[in-house]
Amino acid sequence: MSRNGVAVLGVFVVDLAFRAGNMPAIGETIAGSGFAMGPGGKGSNQAVAAARAGASVSFISRIGSDAFGELALKTWETEGIRPRVAKSAEAPTGAAFIYVHETRGDNAIIVVPGAAGGISPADVDAVADAIRESRVFVTQLEQPVDAARRGLEIARAAGSVTVFNPAPAIKFDDDGLFALCDYVVPNETEAEGLTGIAVSDLAGARRAGDALLAKGAGTALITLGERGALFHGRDRSLHVPPFAAGKVVETAGAGDAFVGGFAAALAGGADPLEAARFGSATAGISVTRPGTAPAMPKRAEIDALLKG
Repeated sequence: MSRNGVAVLGVFVVDLAFRAGNMPAIGETIAGSGFAMGPGGKGSNQAVAAARAGASVSFISRIGSDAFGELALKTWETEGIRPRVAKSAEAPTGAAFIYVHETRGDNAIIVVPGAAGGISPADVDAVADAIRESRVFVTQLEQPVDAARRGLEIARAAGSVTVFNPAPAIKFDDDGLFALCDYVVPNETEAEGLTGIAVSDLAGARRAGDALLAKGAGTALITLGERGALFHGRDRSLHVPPFAAGKVVETAGAGDAFVGGFAAALAGGADPLEAARFGSATAGISVTRPGTAPAMPKRAEIDALLKG
């Protein structure tokens, strides 16, 4: 079978982002300095990032029959993403509260996946053709682990490249899942949660990478925020530098930008290390803009940053 493009299994939520100088304490009300509402959810963000980076993208999920669900469909139509999405008559489309520090851009997030929290292996089987036809398959942990595993199983059997972003950082009892992954892409917090090894520097990242390889992962690609990323495979371990594209405005969505850019580059035939550099450049641009999905850069912007 001829495979092309990227298939993403994940969650869409509407981001409700509040800017303020600090998080309120329990029982406290504070004045904020800004608010924005827009499309989000790790899986959907990654799909948008991959599509804007030039990949042909399918997105697999569940949404509610509500106004937030209509925003999801409009978002995917605008971005040229093919939705393979079931609708729930009972559960709502998901939502996320995002606190953004008004000067540093740091963030804290609460996600409620809504209808997508009920994605089952049977739902994934129902759209298995989208996974089998993809060159790269991506999933995360905002939907149930058993659904992520089923997607990885289908992709591995079909010969697609498998990318697992174990986010958010939740505990799960399925170490066998790592053996289905060509690339595991956690951030520092997620890598520490999965391995018990603190990732405070490159040496710690390499130790955590070794632990992920021992669990069966093909390559550990650990994102390190403003320090870039570590590409840690069985035959090479290399630091991927960050790309500074301007003043940091908001870091929410940077990891999704990295994963989406990385997947798009892989789908386009790039060497994995070059794909990681492409992902780093994608993330470097995204943090200079507010929002998550709306902050994802276009292919021409990424290419220009890489050349510069």
